[in-house]
Amino acid sequence: MIKASLEKRKKITKLSQLPQGASCRAGVLVDKNAGWRNKCPVFDPDKCIGCHQCYMYCPDGVISKKGKKIQIDYDFCKGCGICEKICKTGAIYMEEER
Repeated sequence: MIKASLEKRKKITKLSQLPQGASCRAGVLVDKNAGWRNKCPVFDPDKCIGCHQCYMYCPDGVISKKGKKIQIDYDFCKGCGICEKICKTGAIYMEEER
């Protein structure tokens, strides 16, 4: 039975077949970062190719799309670094919190 249900699944071949948003929408979070973040993501728009992988993978939904580029809501970012790891062009890098 499990094998039959696995065979029915579609294979993902295009980005358009993936869900269209992050785990939660930016702007609907209610608790600001409590100040425990050690590292902060820094965005270099010149390196960004607009793939929006960071937007898709952000577990807190603090990255929003702004045209082909992105915007990070630093009030709610927890500094997990997933966006840096997923960015293939190096447009996002983590920097020590100031």
